[in-house]
Amino acid sequence: MEIGAELDWGADAWREVRTRAQRAGRAYIWLNLVEQRLRAVVAAVLRPIYEPVHGEDDWVVAAAGPAGQEWVQRAVAVREVSRRKGYLLDPADDNVLSFLTLPQLRELMVQHWPCFEPYFDERRDVELALDELEVTRNVVSRNRALSEAVLAQAERASAKLLEILGAGSDVPSARRLPVDAVENLVGDRYADVVAVHSDRVRLLRQFPAEDLFGGSRRLDAIGIGLNLLVQNFSGRRLVRLAESGCRTRLLFLNPASSAVKRRERELGIKRGELSRSVEMNILHMRRVRARLRDPGAFEIQVYDETPRFTAYLVDGDGSDGVAVVQSYLRRTRGMEAPVLVLRGGGRVLKPDNAGEDGLFGTYREEFEVAWADSRPVS
Repeated sequence: MEIGAELDWGADAWREVRTRAQRAGRAYIWLNLVEQRLRAVVAAVLRPIYEPVHGEDDWVVAAAGPAGQEWVQRAVAVREVSRRKGYLLDPADDNVLSFLTLPQLRELMVQHWPCFEPYFDERRDVELALDELEVTRNVVSRNRALSEAVLAQAERASAKLLEILGAGSDVPSARRLPVDAVENLVGDRYADVVAVHSDRVRLLRQFPAEDLFGGSRRLDAIGIGLNLLVQNFSGRRLVRLAESGCRTRLLFLNPASSAVKRRERELGIKRGELSRSVEMNILHMRRVRARLRDPGAFEIQVYDETPRFTAYLVDGDGSDGVAVVQSYLRRTRGMEAPVLVLRGGGRVLKPDNAGEDGLFGTYREEFEVAWADSRPVS
């Protein structure tokens, strides 16, 4: 009997496998963070109650009680096997708690909720977030296909749960630009670039103008017409932002310069169309400035050099800065150009390199040089 089997994977099969691995990898990182945080919370709350009576090795067994006797004994057995086979690489993991799964940690929390209640407002929020994670946990643990929708739900639920459990970020700019779980692990490989979008539409879909500019204390922007700010953040909001103490410096390309005419030819648009658009944006910003009690906190200047990029530096004078940067391409409008999102204040995981400014510092320095060579708009 002749048996034939097709063992080769074609391009489509490999593409599917890589997609599965990418989604499962992201989901695993989030699940791992949640499990470690929940394990630390359970230990912090229940250990002082049970350990003085039952000892270091048996306090988890006592906390599980009769209802959890089966799964906690299974965890004890797995721990013993890991000890014998040398799987315990870190002495800190040589305890029963480290061998409990996410559902078992949840069960301990639910059973002893009166002990956790002083620290967390809503039990229902915790349980709902853990419910949303359960589907993802089952799929990832069995290496099955994970849909993009379920992955997105798991990431949202994980971020919410970590916030509820008090896992605050040590990155100051996380208030404006949340630190992604994957960025936490591999962010140092990409300088301070934390996101790349193919165009400005996709940027605003993920990072609205209100999230970018709202609540800022300093705003520096350089470009041709600064449409991302002028067209997506109302004059009323800019006035309120300035009155709350934000200092703003806007640097437009001079609409009467030869550089504007060259840019019009590059884009293939009618003569004077771009210059009129820039003039309208400048006039709009002048009206905003006229409404302020302190016009000096809202500066507008123009430059005559060839525009090389547009950049919006939010809180760039501190460790919590965020920047949005686009390069000017020859035949591509600003709305269609690729976008980089930068996080200031050094790298996420390497505090010893906190003095390295990366790309954020490069664009901030370019802005300061251009600002010094520009002239004010009356």
